Amino acid sequence: MEIKNLEKAAQRILEAIKKRERILIYGDSDLDGVCSVIILKETIKNLGGKIDAVYFPEREVEGYGISEKGLISLKKFSPALFISLDCGISNFKEIEIAKNYGFFVIVIDHHQVLDELPKADIIVDPKQRDDQYPFKDLATVGIVFKLAEKMLGEKMTSPLRKNFLELVALATLADMMPQVGENKVLTEEGLVYLKNSWRPAFQVFSKIFELPKEITKVISILNVRDVENNLPASYRILTESDFRKVEELVEKLIKKSKERKKEVEKILNFIEEKIKREDKIIFEGSKEWNFSVISIVASQLCQKYQKPTFIYKIFENESQGTVRVPPGIDSVEWMKKCKELLISFGGHPSASGFRIKNENLEKFKECLIKNYEENNNLC
Repeated sequence: MEIKNLEKAAQRILEAIKKRERILIYGDSDLDGVCSVIILKETIKNLGGKIDAVYFPEREVEGYGISEKGLISLKKFSPALFISLDCGISNFKEIEIAKNYGFFVIVIDHHQVLDELPKADIIVDPKQRDDQYPFKDLATVGIVFKLAEKMLGEKMTSPLRKNFLELVALATLADMMPQVGENKVLTEEGLVYLKNSWRPAFQVFSKIFELPKEITKVISILNVRDVENNLPASYRILTESDFRKVEELVEKLIKKSKERKKEVEKILNFIEEKIKREDKIIFEGSKEWNFSVISIVASQLCQKYQKPTFIYKIFENESQGTVRVPPGIDSVEWMKKCKELLISFGGHPSASGFRIKNENLEKFKECLIKNYEENNNLC
C-alpha cells in the first residue's frame, strides 16, 4: 500500500521531464518546505530535467502557503507544471487562480485537510480522508523522499539516497514530527550519514557542532530569517557548493541568532507580565514584534504554561499569527469553529497558523475561549 496519488504524481512529473515542459516548484519557507524542494529539484536534475523557477513565499508579506503575489510572479512561465510542497492543502482560492493561469497543479502536503479539498489536478497528502496509507505523520520531506524513490527507481544510487535521507532527518526533526514508525526509521538512518556528508553545509556544521548529537542547534541556526533574492538562508546554505561561502553565511546566521534570542526574551518578558493564572488561553500580539520570532515565543510560552497560545504580528489591516497547543488539543479543528472570522488558517493539530482582519481579533479571542469552555479537550 502506498500514499494515494503518489504514483500518479511521479508519472506526471516524469512526463513533464520527458516532454520538456516548464516545471515550477513552490515550497514553504520553513525547513520542511526547503528540504522538500531540494530533494525534488535534485531528483528532477538527476533524471535530465530542469526547474524553471523555485519560489518561497515571504510569510511576513504573503502569509502562509500559496500566495497571489507568488502566482503573479510565476504567471510568465505559463503553461507549466506547478508543484507546491509543504503547502497548498488549504489554498482553495489560490489554486483556482493557478489553474486559470494555465498551470497543471500538484499539491504535495502533510497538513490537516479542512472540510474540503482544493481543486488541484493531483493531491498527495496522507491526511486525505480516503487515503488508506497507514502512517499519517510523515513530514512533507518524507513524502517527497518516497516520491523521489518512485521517480528514480534504479537510478537512486546509494550516495544519492544517503544525501536525501540527511535532509529528511533534518526536516522531520525541525517540523517536530513524532519520532515513531517511519519517521523514526528515516530520521535515525539520515542522522548517521551527517558526519560524513558530502554536502558542504553539513561539513561546516560538523566543525562547529557535534553531529548528529547537536542537530537541534543546526536547526535553530537554519531557522534564522535571512532572505536574499527571495531565497531563505536555509536553502542557500544547503544548496551552496562553495565551502567558504557556506562558512561565511553560517557565521552571519549565528550572529543573527544571538540577536534573535535577545528579541525573544524581550517579548517573553512583556507577555509574561500580562499572563494571569485564570486565563484559559494566551492571546497576544503587537505591531512592534518581529514576525520571524513569534513561533519561538509561542512554543516557549505553551511549553512553560501548558496553555493554548496564540501569538500574532499586527500589520496595517491584517494580523498573522502562530498557534501552539498542549497535547490532546487539535488547534486546526478548534479554529474551524471560528473560521468565519478568519481569512485563512491551517497546519498541524499541535502547531498551526492564521490570518485575520484586525477588526476581528477580539471576536476571534472570544470565540476561542467560548469553544474552549464548551469542549475543553478540543480533540
